Amino acid sequence: MGLRTGKNSKIGYYVKSYFHLGVPRIVLRLRKKNLLKNVEKRADWETICQRVDYYCKNLDAASIDQTLWKEKAVCLHDQKIKHPKVYYLDTVRYARYFDQHLSWHICHGDVNYIPELPSICKSRPIAGNNANATLMNMDRVRHFVFLHDSIKWKEKKDQVIFRGAIGQMEGTAFKQNRYLFMQKFFGHAMVDAGEVMEGGKYINEEWAKPKITLYDHLEYKFVMALEGNDVASNLKWIMSSNSIAVMPKPRFETWFMEGTLVGDYHYIEVKDDYSDLEEKLNYYIQHPEKAEAIIQHAHEYVKQFQNTRREAIVSLLVLDKYFKQTNTGV
Repeated sequence: MGLRTGKNSKIGYYVKSYFHLGVPRIVLRLRKKNLLKNVEKRADWETICQRVDYYCKNLDAASIDQTLWKEKAVCLHDQKIKHPKVYYLDTVRYARYFDQHLSWHICHGDVNYIPELPSICKSRPIAGNNANATLMNMDRVRHFVFLHDSIKWKEKKDQVIFRGAIGQMEGTAFKQNRYLFMQKFFGHAMVDAGEVMEGGKYINEEWAKPKITLYDHLEYKFVMALEGNDVASNLKWIMSSNSIAVMPKPRFETWFMEGTLVGDYHYIEVKDDYSDLEEKLNYYIQHPEKAEAIIQHAHEYVKQFQNTRREAIVSLLVLDKYFKQTNTGV
C-alpha cells in the first residue's frame, strides 16, 4: 500500500509478479496439487463454485469458431508479456500452473464489449450473453485496493465527493455519465466535485481541481463511484471504508462481481440522470442507522476477496474451466 496515497505499491507489485514468473513449474505443480487437495471439503466450497461459474460461464464448444480460434488464440508457452504488462502478469502467473500446450485468448485493457472468441478479460458488460468474456483479476494493482478507515461515518462531512478524469471516449452514450454529473452538480452545496487532469488537459478548466489521496476522500460521508471506460475503479476501496459508494446501477463488472451488488444495500443507487441524488443523500443523512447498515453490508461483501488462499483457488479453477471448454481437442 502506498504510504501517502492509499494506492497499492507498483514497485512491490512488479517485484512479486516477476518473482512468481521465476518459480520453477515443478514447484507450481506441487503447489497446485496442495491448493486443490480436498478442496471440495472446504466450508466455503459452495461459494467458490458459485464464483467460478460466475466468472467463467458455460460455453457450447461447438459454437466456437475454430478457424478464428486457431488464428487468434495463443499457446501458453508462446505467450509474451506485452504492454500493458499488468494484464499479462496477473494471468500468466496462474496460467503457468497448467500444461503449456494449452491455448487461450486474452483481451487486455478496458473491455466494454463481448469478445468474438472465448477470452480472458478484466471486465465485461453485465447485460446480455457475456459468456465469451471470462473474468480474471487483471490489473489488480490498480483496481483491488482496500483501505483502513479510522473515521466513523457520523464524524464525516455531510457531502458527496467526486474526483476523476472526464476525458472518456467520445460518441458513445454511456461514456457521458461523468460529464453529465459535473454539468449538474459542480458547485452544488452538497457536492465537492472536481475534474482531474488526464493526458495533460481538462475537458472543462472551470471544473479543474488537483488530485487528492484516497484517504482524503474518506473525510466525506459519500463518494461517487462513476463508471469510466468500464467499471468505477474506486468502488472497491470505497466499499472497504466507512464512507458509502453512490452510483447508478453498474453496467460493467470485473473480478469484484459488480453485477451481484444490490442497490441501497451495498451502495446507494441513484438514477442514471442523477435526478434523485440530493434526495438520496438527505435521506441517509437523516437516517444514519440505514447508512451504517449499508457500510456493514459493503464490508461483508469485500471480505470474500481478502482471503489470499481462496483467491488463488478460485483463479486456478476459473482457468481450469476455461481451458476445458476451449481446448476440447487437447
